[in-house]
Amino acid sequence: MKLFQKMLVAGTALSLIAPVASNASEVVNLEEMSNYVRSEKKSQRFDSKSFINDVKDDLAKVNSRIDGLEAKQYNFEAGGFSDTTVMDGKAVFTVGALDAPESGTNASYLSEAFQFQYMYVMNLNSSFTGDDNLYIRLKSGNGPSNVVSNEVKKYSAFNETGYGTYLSSANQNYDALKVDKMWYSMPLGDSFTFTAGPKIENYYMHGTTPSIYKPVLKQFTLGGNASAYGASTSPGAGLTWTGDSGLAISTNFTTKSGNSKGLLQDESATSWATQVGYTQPQYSVSAIVNQKYNDWSDSYFSTSSGKERTYNDAASTNIGLRAWWRPQETGTATPSISVGFDTSETGATTNSNTNMYFVGLNWQDMFQADDRIGLAFGQPQKREDETTDPFAWEAYYQFQVNDSISVTPAVFGGSDRNGTAGSDITGAVLETTFKF
Repeated sequence: MKLFQKMLVAGTALSLIAPVASNASEVVNLEEMSNYVRSEKKSQRFDSKSFINDVKDDLAKVNSRIDGLEAKQYNFEAGGFSDTTVMDGKAVFTVGALDAPESGTNASYLSEAFQFQYMYVMNLNSSFTGDDNLYIRLKSGNGPSNVVSNEVKKYSAFNETGYGTYLSSANQNYDALKVDKMWYSMPLGDSFTFTAGPKIENYYMHGTTPSIYKPVLKQFTLGGNASAYGASTSPGAGLTWTGDSGLAISTNFTTKSGNSKGLLQDESATSWATQVGYTQPQYSVSAIVNQKYNDWSDSYFSTSSGKERTYNDAASTNIGLRAWWRPQETGTATPSISVGFDTSETGATTNSNTNMYFVGLNWQDMFQADDRIGLAFGQPQKREDETTDPFAWEAYYQFQVNDSISVTPAVFGGSDRNGTAGSDITGAVLETTFKF
């Protein structure tokens, strides 16, 4: 019986163990499957280390290319533009028209049609010692010259000197960019400055500014651009002494025919000017004597008879007086005032002496900061034997849009211009100036 009981117990135990063994076998299989899935997922898992290494390689290549481009840029800048040179410039768009006489000397071509012109200027100033200066001006514009055919002259309304319609913003380069000015100045001691260049005008070498009026018409520059300050871009040189008290003395020359006939030759048209001036913060006075030789033709603020005097190779003596004054405060009804007077004598012909006067007024900051109102008038240089009474005037308002852009509507006119009675002219322009 005991044996039977033992066998029974043993069979029962075996029957209980069998399912457990079966379950254990199933557990093993599940673990194998889990391990397989994990292995598959592991094979498909994102490898961050490999990705980072690849990105690092790509970034290294990009950085290398950037470094190469920067090196090329630096090389270009070093070779393309000097770090001792400062450049500034402006572009001026001008649209307007003239109401001109239908007859008279050089008048028929002054078309009443609207014209659109531009002027582009770049100023380059280079210093090599900190005290010297090499100045180069590049200039272009689409205005034709007033000395070409009458058909072309129709488009040169704002480039005419005889009627005084030559704008300060006009240019006759036919869209060509040219070297317009070039000279070099350097100090000699504490008080002297020496200036010389192949393209310069007398007034750039003076020690005293003759006028502070900002003109629209070129005839009103320099306090009246006539016999004493009549300019012409030519080879020249000069010396200026400047004192601590505001006194300045300068003497200089330019030779029109210097390129072909040589400087200061007997047959060369030469202008020798000596100026004495005294300047303080609010005012300035100056006097100039300009000796001109060998048929030197005067400049913009002249009638035809006053400009084209027959010298017969004789010299003319031209004396100019200039003065200006400005108020201590801007934005008031009191304007700055610039005045000028020229007289000229020559013994070449009878009644060849001339005279002119100029008055220019500027109101600064009237309605907003940097705005400007301008009014100028005067008598162009005329010969004593002329029976006409030439007169010229202009008025404008310069609106400053921002630091770089200004818009200037202007009107101007004249009567008995070009030595012809009744040859009156009126013009209106709108100028937009972009400074950079």
